[in-house]
Amino acid sequence: MININRSQPAPECLSKEKKKKNGDYKCGDVIERLHRDFYNKCYLCEEKAPSTINVEHRIPHKGSIELKFDWNNLFWSCGHCNNTKLGKYENVIDCTINSINVLDLLKFEMNPFPFETARISPLNEDHVVVETARLLNEIYNGTTKLKITEGLNIKNKILQEIIAFNELLQKYFFEEGLSGSEKEITRIKIRRKLGFDSAFSAFKIWVIKNNQRLLEEFSDLIPQIEN
Repeated sequence: MININRSQPAPECLSKEKKKKNGDYKCGDVIERLHRDFYNKCYLCEEKAPSTINVEHRIPHKGSIELKFDWNNLFWSCGHCNNTKLGKYENVIDCTINSINVLDLLKFEMNPFPFETARISPLNEDHVVVETARLLNEIYNGTTKLKITEGLNIKNKILQEIIAFNELLQKYFFEEGLSGSEKEITRIKIRRKLGFDSAFSAFKIWVIKNNQRLLEEFSDLIPQIEN
């Protein structure tokens, strides 16, 4: 989960569909705008270009017309995360509120080895932060045989991202004979890997945040929240 800059105002069709008996909240350009706003990443697990896509309600609407058609309550999600969350989690961090820095509230860790457990830790005791961490740990690590397998598929993708990111870090610091221009190109590649539009960027940003030497070198590459 990373911060998202949601476009405004809401799509015009939502207010029209809201008045209909069987209105569709996926109307008009809702899909296109969510696709763009969320970088085509699931807002929960951060999988890029997920094969199954849902327009998810962060706060379960449970029949509430207001919540069902509220543009600020519609989020881009993969099927795995939506089916894990369902109506069980009603207090999830709103990553589209720019005054909230998600990565100051949650710590993302996974070692670059096969079959590792993803660890999402709340950084304060606020119930919304704690509940979000619990949901994300369930998403990545699973609680049933099927969800464990789905979570493992996601973690394998995270593993590949972290390995590729670590290779760039190793090249930047330790490759002998690296010219100044080659080092700058490597730095640009590191910036791209840290970008909010990159898959699983929360894990890679925390690789930097967890290491003082890396933070000193690359703090300026960590993307800033748009206001």
